Amino acid sequence: MSQPNDKWSSEAYSAAASFVPKLTTTVLSYLAPKPTDRILDIGCGDGPLTAQIAASLPQGHIFGLDASASFIETAQEKHSSRNCTFKLQDCRRISECAEAVNGSWDKVFSNAALHWILREPSTRDAVFEDVHSALKPGGVFVFEMGGKGNVEAVHATILSVLTANGIPLSTARESCPWFFPSDVWMTQQLQKSGFEVEKCELEYRPTKCTAKSADGSGGLEGWVKLMGAEMLNVVEESKRGNIVKQVCDIMETVVTREEDGSQFLNYVRLRAVARKV
Repeated sequence: MSQPNDKWSSEAYSAAASFVPKLTTTVLSYLAPKPTDRILDIGCGDGPLTAQIAASLPQGHIFGLDASASFIETAQEKHSSRNCTFKLQDCRRISECAEAVNGSWDKVFSNAALHWILREPSTRDAVFEDVHSALKPGGVFVFEMGGKGNVEAVHATILSVLTANGIPLSTARESCPWFFPSDVWMTQQLQKSGFEVEKCELEYRPTKCTAKSADGSGGLEGWVKLMGAEMLNVVEESKRGNIVKQVCDIMETVVTREEDGSQFLNYVRLRAVARKV
């Protein structure tokens, strides 16, 4: 999401969630890029997955959009090529990018971004309408995002710790930056937006946290600080470190595996393939 203070950077994301672009085997098999495909990537982040897809498009092109200036700067520096380009764009309003919504794209792709992009109910319809406008007739929208129940334990713990520290529950709820829909909701939304739904599925996928780090950027602590930043921002800056500690202390009981001390978050992924009709 577009923010005055951009929390995203390649370094912070890699420390807290380097597993995200790696766990893409299934969604990439659904994308099935062809050598001549023109693909629009919404919420492309700092671009490694976009560049990986570009390598399979020798006569095609992939165009990545993201709202983070830091991510786009990194993507342009590290991954731009003849057939792989990037642009800074708030993906809640893709229609503001004329080259994205001109009906020239064979496929629209998104990985681990739509749960941020769809957070605001008032802009959800527009996102799907813009994707529909971007695609050629018969073009395909392929994506993976957080689904219903995603990281529910850490979400509930952050809410509980905030309320225990005097934050009204309504304020804590409103600060949540994510939207994790069910497969039923998503199927209905896609159909309403003019798509024929070919696949829409949920996968329960416990996911190992990155390694803990001395500076607090890795492991569960790093995940909470980066992914939950908007929720932490409802308390004074001087108190946020203590809030993070309380969350991690409580979560340790349920996420730590006895055999080796590794920590896993209960990720639930929602994947869909939908065709423009």
